[in-house]
Amino acid sequence: MLNLIKNEWMKIFRRPGTYVMIGLLLFMVTITGAFIKYQEQGGSVPDNENWEQGLLLENESLRKQMEESGDKVSKNTVQYYERQIALNEYRMEHRISPNEEYSVWSFVKDTSFMIDFAGLFTIIIAAGIVASEFNWGTIKLLLIRPINRSKILGTKFMTVLVFGFLMLFILFGYSAILGAVLFGFPENPTPYLSYYQGSITEQSMPLHLFIFYGLESLNMFMLATMAFMISAVFRNNSLAIGLSLFLMFTGGQVTQLIALKFSWAKYLLFANTDLMQYFTGIPMVEGMTLPFSLFVLLIYFILFLSLAYTVFGKRDVAS
Repeated sequence: MLNLIKNEWMKIFRRPGTYVMIGLLLFMVTITGAFIKYQEQGGSVPDNENWEQGLLLENESLRKQMEESGDKVSKNTVQYYERQIALNEYRMEHRISPNEEYSVWSFVKDTSFMIDFAGLFTIIIAAGIVASEFNWGTIKLLLIRPINRSKILGTKFMTVLVFGFLMLFILFGYSAILGAVLFGFPENPTPYLSYYQGSITEQSMPLHLFIFYGLESLNMFMLATMAFMISAVFRNNSLAIGLSLFLMFTGGQVTQLIALKFSWAKYLLFANTDLMQYFTGIPMVEGMTLPFSLFVLLIYFILFLSLAYTVFGKRDVAS
């Protein structure tokens, strides 16, 4: 298995386009850092000594909105208000100011939007890793080996996952290094407050960012799996790339529109890929929970791979 993965890895890095994708990712992080530094946001701390009074007023306003709204607002909206009130009270009780100096960790958080670009590059690799073998005619050379088709396909999928993790590692690592150089580390680091089901826990910023990147990358890996499935089923990398990227940039918005009218939207893929909604916001559809989303994602993951393995296993290479 390791030798097969090594072989696939060599194929990927023999293509100049792979280095172009990595270079683009590094370039975008550099440009973002230069822009933020130019705007002189680095190292500045908001001058607000009366932050406790501000949080008290915010809580009063939120409670007033809850009382005035009554049963007119959804359960999710009430949960959002309760979450914000609980966080503010925790800050006041433990003297944790919401005013934080801009530092390396702030920069790493700001560059997290580029996870979508890392996902785009991973989708390109996933879409071509099987289809290109058919287009180039090299699939016959693979299948004449004494290795079953399932192992060959599994090796290619493992290579896609490793490439995706590599792109995330490059994004996180380079952002951390560049952020440390440009903005430095915070003199008085404050913890990140994580809220889940009424409980608040303190997390160090590096740990929070590690978890954040992991949860935010789920959408990337699910779309890469779908692109891999399309590549194996239809042998068309253009279709796999085009459809996956279209869903990547529009799937969430379309699902939100459907969720406004129909509760069955919670079973759609893009209603469940953003797991941060359970920690920093409200679920897209009322009644959704973290275990529910994980189960739905698992079903889609099994479905995509099952289709890929079934069709690839029965594919007539001569056709």
